[in-house]
Amino acid sequence: MKYSEHYKNTLLNDVIPFWERHSVDHKFGGYFTCLDQNGKVYDTDKFIWLQGRQAWMFSMLFNNVEAKEDWLKVAESGVSFLKEKAMDTDGNFFFATTQDGRPLVQPYNIFSDCFAAMAFAQYAKASKDEDYKELARNTYLNILKKKDDPKGKYEKRTGVRPLKGFSLPMILSNLVLELEDVLSQKEVEETIDFSVNEVMNVFLQKDSGLIHENVNPDGSFSDNFEGRLLNPGHGIEAMWFMIDIGSRNDDTQLINKAVQTIITILEYSWDKVFGGIYYFMDVKGNPPQQLEWDQKLWWVHLETLVALAKAYEHTGDQRVLDWYEKVHNYAWSHFADPDNGEWFGYLNRAGKPLLTLKGGKWKGCFHVPRAMFQCWKTFEKIEQSTNFKF
Repeated sequence: MKYSEHYKNTLLNDVIPFWERHSVDHKFGGYFTCLDQNGKVYDTDKFIWLQGRQAWMFSMLFNNVEAKEDWLKVAESGVSFLKEKAMDTDGNFFFATTQDGRPLVQPYNIFSDCFAAMAFAQYAKASKDEDYKELARNTYLNILKKKDDPKGKYEKRTGVRPLKGFSLPMILSNLVLELEDVLSQKEVEETIDFSVNEVMNVFLQKDSGLIHENVNPDGSFSDNFEGRLLNPGHGIEAMWFMIDIGSRNDDTQLINKAVQTIITILEYSWDKVFGGIYYFMDVKGNPPQQLEWDQKLWWVHLETLVALAKAYEHTGDQRVLDWYEKVHNYAWSHFADPDNGEWFGYLNRAGKPLLTLKGGKWKGCFHVPRAMFQCWKTFEKIEQSTNFKF
């Protein structure tokens, strides 16, 4: 079976049906994300960033795969819950609510907002509902207001050692492309320029070729737990965002730099004993602060597959293809659950499932189906090209 057919089949006949069957809350709207191995709901709290991610997913499928009314209904359930239950009076999005939408956790970061904006924009495109288009734009503008102080009054750090984090420019580089239909050309270009500069010139280190999760405000290295922290999955995911921007702007230099960064991160972070990509690392080889540092996570490997597929599409680099096949073989033999559907999320270092859940507070209907879609479409282009052979 061709790679494109493999990913398409998994997306449409395994992953999406799993979430359609088990996750939709037909009573209060929105989605259950705490699903066990078989899809049974084991907790009914709703985590808002996962609500946004799933609403985006089904809207995106409606827009890009097939205009199925069932998919649009699933998406509508999510965006309605976000609009009616998930915002405070200032338009900030809570982190978590009860099943019926009573707020549990305050809006202490902007990631719920980012995925809500993505969901509103895709749903507006699918439904032709101008109110959701305006809501997407307003949410995005609210995010930009907070980009220099994302946590606001919920920030725990004292300010003695100010650091800026990689997550914001990384997510903005993808978010802005999602919102091109909602924003002005000037707004899009400004955010792209900001994100590319931050990702590729500030957080990407010239000496090592690695991406640090936190740096000093001036971009310099901070020698402490946070400053030494590497999150290989974050760095690699950001590189496929950079490849998308490079493709959009016909910027071969940016694409090639992103491709080399993917290879550099993989060479550094691949577990040479058990296989797989480490979750966290310390750039100096010190013990990481995160006790889960050596776990193997689903999203890290999925985002790497997407990044490598896009890298190969644009370069035909044999090194990329070799890495793709290595990561593909590891991921599909360890994370996929052919008996019950979907993927396991959390493996120990040796590659055995630590938890057999299919969803929870952090894992929802997003990384698995998005990667399946991205790899499906990317390999379609690769397989149709006369330039590349497998």
